[in-house]
Amino acid sequence: MNTEIFGVILMYALVIVIAIPLGRYIGKVFSNEKTWLDGLFNPVDKAFYKLAGVDSAKEMNWKQHLLSLLSINLFWFLLGMFVLMNMGWLPLNPDSNPSMGADLAFNTVTSFICNTNLQHYSGETGMSYLGQLILMLFQFISAASGISIAAVLFIAMKEKTTTRLGNSYFLFIRTCTRILFPIALVTAILLLFNGTPMTFGGKDTITNLQGDTVQVSRGPVAAFVSIKHLGTNGGGFFGPNSAHPLENPNYTTNIIEMVAQMIIPVALVFALGYILKRRRFAWIVYGVMTVGFLILTIPTIISEVNGNPAIARMGIGQPSGNMEGKEVRFGPVASAYWSIATTVISTGSVNAMHDSFMPLSGMNQLLGMMVNCFYGGVGVGFMNFYIFTILAVFISGLMVGRTPEFMGKKIEAREMKIAMIIALLHPLLILTGTGIASHLYAGNPEAYAGWLNNPGYHGFSEMLYEFTSSSANNGSGFEGLGDNTPFWNIACGIVMLMARYLPIIGPIAIAGSLAAKKYIPESAGTLKTDTLTFGLMIFAVIAIVAALSFFPALALGPIAAYFSLY
Repeated sequence: MNTEIFGVILMYALVIVIAIPLGRYIGKVFSNEKTWLDGLFNPVDKAFYKLAGVDSAKEMNWKQHLLSLLSINLFWFLLGMFVLMNMGWLPLNPDSNPSMGADLAFNTVTSFICNTNLQHYSGETGMSYLGQLILMLFQFISAASGISIAAVLFIAMKEKTTTRLGNSYFLFIRTCTRILFPIALVTAILLLFNGTPMTFGGKDTITNLQGDTVQVSRGPVAAFVSIKHLGTNGGGFFGPNSAHPLENPNYTTNIIEMVAQMIIPVALVFALGYILKRRRFAWIVYGVMTVGFLILTIPTIISEVNGNPAIARMGIGQPSGNMEGKEVRFGPVASAYWSIATTVISTGSVNAMHDSFMPLSGMNQLLGMMVNCFYGGVGVGFMNFYIFTILAVFISGLMVGRTPEFMGKKIEAREMKIAMIIALLHPLLILTGTGIASHLYAGNPEAYAGWLNNPGYHGFSEMLYEFTSSSANNGSGFEGLGDNTPFWNIACGIVMLMARYLPIIGPIAIAGSLAAKKYIPESAGTLKTDTLTFGLMIFAVIAIVAALSFFPALALGPIAAYFSLY
C-alpha cells in the first residue's frame, strides 16, 4: 500500500515539475515571444494561414473571437456527422463496423467537438478507423479551441484599456503546432514503446491462455490515447477506455497518461502568471484549485482502500480494498486518484469503473464535475474559475463598502448579471435533466426498464452522473446506465452544447467588457487579489454557489446509498 501511495505522489510531483516550465513556455507562445520551436513550425503556421485565407495579424474584439470559434466548430461538426453516418461504406473500415444512426452520431460528434467525449458506443464495434481518426482530429480541435479562447481571456486581463484582443486564428494554430502536437507526439511514442498498438491492420487472431482462438481489436491507438489525455478529451479507443490493457498496458503507461492529462490545465495557471506578470496571483489560483482537488482526492483514496463494509460483515477479507471494477495492475489507490483527477480536470477517461466505487467516492467524483473549476478542462477550467473570481471580488467589495475592482477595472451590474447567469447555468442543466429523467422512469419504469441496472439510490446517481458529466464536458459515466437511446443521446447532446459554449461566451463577454473600460491604477483602497484572504474568499464562493447547489440531489443519490450500507 505504501508503494501505491508513493506512486500517486510521484504522479502529482511529475505534473508540477513539468507544468511550471510548460506554463512559462505557453505564456511565451501566447505573447508571441520567441520559442525554440519557431524555426520548425513558423513555415507550417504560414501554410495554414495561406490555405485558410486568413490574416493572422488582424486584431479582433471579443465578439469576433467567439464568431471565429463557433464557425470552426460548426464546420467540423457537419463533417463529423457525415463521416459517422456513412462509415459502413467509407474507407479504413477493415472490421466492417456499421454506420451510426442519426441520434447516436449527433451525440458522438457533439461530444467530441465539445471536449466532452461522452461515448454511448463501444469503439471496437461502433467505429471504423476513419471514424476514430476524425474523432482524434476533433480532440485536437476542441482542446485548441479551449486553450486559445483562454488565451483571449488572459490578454483581456492583461491590457489596460482596449477592444483589440489578438487574433483567434493565430492563437488557435499556435496552440495546435506549438503546444498540443509536440507533446502529443512524445506521449504517443512513450505509449508505443510500452505496448500500446499503432496500426491500421484489422483484428488480430491470437490464442489465449485457455487455448481458444479469439479476434482482438486494435488500431491507431497510441496516437488517439495521447491526445485524448493531453487535451483533457478522454474519449476511449476501446469501450473500457484506459482500463483496457491495450490503451493502458501497465503502471508505467498509467503514470504517463495521468501526467499527460493534468499538465496543461495546471500549466495554464502558471501561463496566466507569466502573461499578467502577476505570479503571486497565479500561485493563489493554483493553491485554491489544489486544496479543492486534495479535499476530494484524499477521502476517495481512503474510502477505496478501506473496502466495502457490507462485504466485511460477511466475514470476507479485503486486504486490497474495494477491488470491484478495478484493474489489479493499478490497485485501489491509483484508481481512486485517477477517478478524481479525471473528473476534476474534465478529462473523463477512466482506468476503473466509476459505477463500482464506494458511494462517497462516487459523490466526490460528482462534486469534481459539479464544481468544475479545480484545474478543469484545458482553457475552460480557468474560465469557470474566472466567473467565481468575479463573484468573489463583487461580494468582497460589498462587504467592505468599496466599488468592486479587478485588475484595475470596475465590476458593474452588466458583468455581475452575466457571471450569475453562467454560475447558475451548470446547476440548471444538471438538475433539470436529472429531474426529467427521474420523472420519466418513475412514471413508467416498465417502459424505461433498460435504463437502469441499479434502481433505487444508485440508479438515481447513475442518471445524475450522466447529466453532470455532460454539463461538465467530462464524458465519464456510471455505466450501469443504458444510455444509447434516443432520449439520452439527444438530451445529453443538447446539454453538452449549452454547457460548452455558454460558459465560454459569458467569461469572454465579461473580459471584453472590462478590457474596454478605463484602467484605474491600484491604490491603498484597492482589493488585493493575490492574498491568502482573497484565496479563501474564492474558495468560499465556490463552496456556497457551486457545491451547495447540488446537496439535495447528492442526498438523494450517493449519500443515501452510503447510509444504506450501514
